[in-house]
Amino acid sequence: MKIVLDIDRCTGHGRCYTLAPDLFDCDDRGYSVQLTTDVTEATEAQARLAVESCPENCLSLEGDN
Repeated sequence: MKIVLDIDRCTGHGRCYTLAPDLFDCDDRGYSVQLTTDVTEATEAQARLAVESCPENCLSLEGDN
């Protein structure tokens, strides 16, 4: 499974890097920086929480069966 960030929609709320620190970090302006696209069994819960919590809906999961 992969997590996808549409950076053009990101407005810097910071929920993704707060809720999924293994997948995201932030730049010096508070916008999301994706650390990896790969979602493992260990990071799946973080990925799902980040996707569900993004107010701009700029995160999605691909290959989610």
